[in-house]
Amino acid sequence: MRDMTRRRVLALGAGSVVLPAATTSVWSQTYPTRPVRLLEGFGAGGSPDILARLLGQWLSERLGQPFVIENRSGASGNIATDAVAHAAPDGHTLLLIVPTNAINVTFYDKLDYNFVRDIAAVASLAHGPLIMLVNPSVPAATVPEFIAYAKANPGKVNMGSAGVGSLLHMAGELFSMMTGVIMFHVPYRGAQSIVGLISGQVQVLFLPIPTSLEYIKAGKLRALAVTTPTRSSALPDLPALAEFVPDYDVRTWYGIGAPAHAPAEVIGKLNREINAILATPVAQGRLADLGMTPVASSPGEFRRFMADEIEKWGRVVKFAGVKPG
Repeated sequence: MRDMTRRRVLALGAGSVVLPAATTSVWSQTYPTRPVRLLEGFGAGGSPDILARLLGQWLSERLGQPFVIENRSGASGNIATDAVAHAAPDGHTLLLIVPTNAINVTFYDKLDYNFVRDIAAVASLAHGPLIMLVNPSVPAATVPEFIAYAKANPGKVNMGSAGVGSLLHMAGELFSMMTGVIMFHVPYRGAQSIVGLISGQVQVLFLPIPTSLEYIKAGKLRALAVTTPTRSSALPDLPALAEFVPDYDVRTWYGIGAPAHAPAEVIGKLNREINAILATPVAQGRLADLGMTPVASSPGEFRRFMADEIEKWGRVVKFAGVKPG
């Protein structure tokens, strides 16, 4: 059944119509003909906004038209995604895709768009780990010690997150699903989750590296592991969670999408330009500052990656039994 679902995702996600060769050639040569809007769904100042603005600047320099970043925050990214899904499919409206888009496919029973059907994959941008953090009062310095502590103290471990259905929430639910640890979920609004962990209202939290580093260095929080399958160059001495929980893999990732049926030549041109940007030392350095690693891909490779993410997070959402509030 899962294979059938994944095949359906891949088939629907193919996205672009086949146009006559003369038409696609014109699209490729002239695109973009006016400013391009790049929508992100989580508000100014956050990692998605920062990455969108960096990419917009780099694409503007290469393609000779402004790439204007629009913050359409709200509803777990659904406002921005819906706007792109219903935009003209000419490549002049793009979406910054994040893991929440994959989670929302199962998390929401009904949306005004179908992510798989209405958003075409353009290119992957970058991947990065979260960090599993605990309050220093928790008597655990390693992941195995935390698992033992939590199992010995059922009902006493609170897990914070940036909201129900967020990647930070789902990272904790996946940990519970794979270890049998029971944690009580306490959702916060955005960065307030850090305050909750520092104050001891919650005992564990999963956060991106840039958000965590200053608190780790100051001794206010204790890092147990990164959530990617391998260690991070930003924190090489910190183990990967998969070293203790085999196959555990949670990453914050970013990519670009367009309205379905955007011309294949436009998608191809954007893909080539983005991949060329990711190969530059400047882009690699700025992404490293954000705790990210560039990940170039073809549109098809990015679509397959998203299909895997949709399938994985669908299982976790169903395990957790969570729905929008």
